[in-house]
Amino acid sequence: SAFSYPKQPNPILSSPKSLFSSPSLPKAPSSSSTSAQKQYPRKINDPLPSLSKRSLNLSILTLLFNGFLTNSSKSEETEVLQRYTDSKEGFTLLVPSSFNKVEKAGATVLFEEVGKGSNNVGVVVNPVRLNTLSEFGSPEFVVDKLIQAEKRKESTKDAEVIGVAERSGQGGLQVYEFEYKVDSTRGGMKRIFSAAFVSSKKLYLLNIAHSDKPESPLDVQTRTMLERVLHSFDAAPQT
Repeated sequence: SAFSYPKQPNPILSSPKSLFSSPSLPKAPSSSSTSAQKQYPRKINDPLPSLSKRSLNLSILTLLFNGFLTNSSKSEETEVLQRYTDSKEGFTLLVPSSFNKVEKAGATVLFEEVGKGSNNVGVVVNPVRLNTLSEFGSPEFVVDKLIQAEKRKESTKDAEVIGVAERSGQGGLQVYEFEYKVDSTRGGMKRIFSAAFVSSKKLYLLNIAHSDKPESPLDVQTRTMLERVLHSFDAAPQT
């Protein structure tokens, strides 16, 4: 998990300068030369390739077949997630209402599932020498660095990118989204949803980690909920 605090902090989360500000890192490759783009096709202003539309349709089908799709389903769904806004740091997102807010070193805020702390939603905010994410590189370039960092961990057995996307946030803010799988000796297989944006010379990183083991894979309803959390991450509205 990218939010393994404090035993083994993710080098990207605990030290974002090493990823987004280090002068020793190569410049982002051009769109014509980057192999990452060939491997992970860029989809602008579109959900992650395997995300919202397909999963939402599957979720609706499941409800239909079970006879639970009623007029009250919308109000019941809104009770699952609640809005969290940090006006001091300047970000907002939806979080599962059943998750507990906990204090962990290195995290600006962290919410954990009760009894399953490895299922969590966390945000890290740190200053950077950037005005936008594109000054560092494309979404494909960033996720490639992210996966490289995951694979360097001793506990990581494998890491694989599932999807990459870019969307517009508050006031046209540039937001990158990533989905990947990590198999490690600590917690087994996990599905990670991550989002990042830069605002007011600060890097904002959202990380959602959830167990996705072969014997108990991530179900459609939970996945749809986590995608809503992912897409809700944004700069807080100016007041």
